[in-house]
Amino acid sequence: MHPLLTALAAVYGAAAGALVPRPLYRLAVEPDEPWRSVCPRGHTLMGPGRGWLGPARCPDCGGAWGGRRGTAAAVVLTAAVCAALTAAVGARPELAVWLLLAPLGVLLAGVDLAVHRLPDVLTLPMAAGAAALLGAAALLPHSAGSWPRALLGGAVLGGAYLVLFLISPSGMGFGDVKLALTLGIALGWYGWDVLLVGALAGLLLGSLAAAALVMTRRARRGTAMAFGPCMILGACAGVVLGALGAG
Repeated sequence: MHPLLTALAAVYGAAAGALVPRPLYRLAVEPDEPWRSVCPRGHTLMGPGRGWLGPARCPDCGGAWGGRRGTAAAVVLTAAVCAALTAAVGARPELAVWLLLAPLGVLLAGVDLAVHRLPDVLTLPMAAGAAALLGAAALLPHSAGSWPRALLGGAVLGGAYLVLFLISPSGMGFGDVKLALTLGIALGWYGWDVLLVGALAGLLLGSLAAAALVMTRRARRGTAMAFGPCMILGACAGVVLGALGAG
């Protein structure tokens, strides 16, 4: 255990989580709509200090989007994820990669829950960034994973989700396939057993979530649901277990 490092990671996660609602507001649009560039009252969000980063509040009118509860949820969730990852991984080089990916995972989960969409502007750079950063981590001492296996893991999980998409396009979006690339890279870093556990955990959580929605009559059979959050949560659990096993 690394209590001080874990506490610092939680503080970092809280700060990063506070920045999630702004891009979440901008990205949570239907596929045929452009990213939001104005606040709910019509003030522009573009220009210096008005882009993707910053508090979830318009600099002109002070209007907030996402609400206090949404911001608080993002802060708490990101802080908890970063703390859990740090407690499991410790002071290994790959920790920096997981801490960079964690806020993006929370952001993706929020967008998917809001509009059932996983934007390419997040999923594709995440996959490339994870591959590159883990490659750098593999060159440093005390890293606990394998970079070639991580790359193969991304290809394997991405390919598996592509097959599922081709079998049932109505049950799974192509954004899930792109997200699987990043998750496969992260899980493959620690081993094939970790990849299997993380992938199965995501599928199990998705099945349980779908069953719960049907049982509570909040959805019917065949109703589209946000599967990305389940994939991310399952992969996060797999990474934590893999890091603990590597220790």
